[in-house]
Amino acid sequence: MSDTETSASPTDERHRLRRSLGFRDLVVYGLLFIAPMAPVGVFGTLDARSHGAVALVYVVATVAMAFTAFSYAQMVRVVPQAGSVFAYARAGLGRGAGFIAGWMAMLDYVLIPAVAYLFSGIAMNALVPEVSRWVWTALAVVVTTLLNLWGVRAAARVGFLVLALEVVVLLVFVVAAVVVLARDGAARGVLSPLSGDGTQGAFAWSAVLGAVSVAVLSYLGFDAIATFAEEVTGGSAKVARALLFCLALAGVLFVAQTYLVALLEPTTSARLAADPGKQGAAFYDAVDVSVGGWLHDLVAASKAVGAAFAALAGQAAAGRLLFAMGRDRRLPRALSRTDAGVPRVALLCAAVITLLAAGWAARRDDGLDKLVSVVDIGALTAFTLLHASVVGFFAVRRRGRERVSWWRHVLVPVAGAAITVAVIVEASGVAQVVGAVWLVIGVLVLVGQRGRVAVPG
Repeated sequence: MSDTETSASPTDERHRLRRSLGFRDLVVYGLLFIAPMAPVGVFGTLDARSHGAVALVYVVATVAMAFTAFSYAQMVRVVPQAGSVFAYARAGLGRGAGFIAGWMAMLDYVLIPAVAYLFSGIAMNALVPEVSRWVWTALAVVVTTLLNLWGVRAAARVGFLVLALEVVVLLVFVVAAVVVLARDGAARGVLSPLSGDGTQGAFAWSAVLGAVSVAVLSYLGFDAIATFAEEVTGGSAKVARALLFCLALAGVLFVAQTYLVALLEPTTSARLAADPGKQGAAFYDAVDVSVGGWLHDLVAASKAVGAAFAALAGQAAAGRLLFAMGRDRRLPRALSRTDAGVPRVALLCAAVITLLAAGWAARRDDGLDKLVSVVDIGALTAFTLLHASVVGFFAVRRRGRERVSWWRHVLVPVAGAAITVAVIVEASGVAQVVGAVWLVIGVLVLVGQRGRVAVPG
């Protein structure tokens, strides 16, 4: 059996997904997972770290993540399977590397919905404090899991409505910000979001690049589009286009909103850097002071609903990853069973893990920080193996039908891997330790499987 084949026959209805998604559905899932207003929570941190050049940070971060999107686009064309980076690493580096890539990606796909659910619970608790954030978190898990079990197409339709509402809120913010700026002027220099506000000294690329290591985490989730490769109509080229389009659109939205809010921000980057406690609420504080509390509440409500549906997209992607690894006999075979083309067993398994993780984090003061650190390191490690897979598939194994393109198949993925490794190096010590422990456990599991499944490469 070749590395690009699955363990189950593609004609086996019990292990086959239903093709029902179009280009718009793929973009909806990607943007839902990312969230159009993802910078809201990290604006203050990025502003402080970059010395005020927060919009430039997102310009650079978009370019940096474009390398990863490009590598995904290369692999999804030749390995159009639900396992995403698990399938790509298996094809480009061998079965053993494929398992490790999928194992590390599990930290991202299975736990990032827990982070989103917790964000939703926290936001709803702030709006309705009489109800515990744990109750709101559990309610969000139940509602979105039922939608996912209903089917990927139905979930995409509901998700489109939620995404439309999020975009409307973002547009309201943009219009309100422009009106205030035209009426009252900017609190900072017009070019300061791109060049720094000057309160921490001269412009420094080192400060910008240090902030980029945090900003790239806002994009986590766009890669989930690749997990729907077996459910899209019209071929895998549509998945590649959706990946690149989703990243570009997210980049434009992120740059635009951070540029505007930076102009509204009355607090200098130096003061934010000196008082880390104010960084988390910096976006909301700027909106409160310049526009009014009504927009604060509108953005908070949008973030609450949007986070729940970001988790819906994440849970759907996690289910596809577990489904693909079960189909390849790397996880229990029961995970690869489908019902009317829906991987309900894998989805329920992902939901249970997510609920347990979100519930644990909701009851701890440091729960959110712990979850985020684990998610980040898993995603970045998987991205690194993705880039290696491109080089392995096209340049080393030469399995592609086209001639090797040294810039597409070597230069771009090597540069992408250098970026993700640099971000891993900048990650917190806790994240690095957790990632290393999870990697060791994965290697032990892989070694234990050698007697049951051949592991060439």
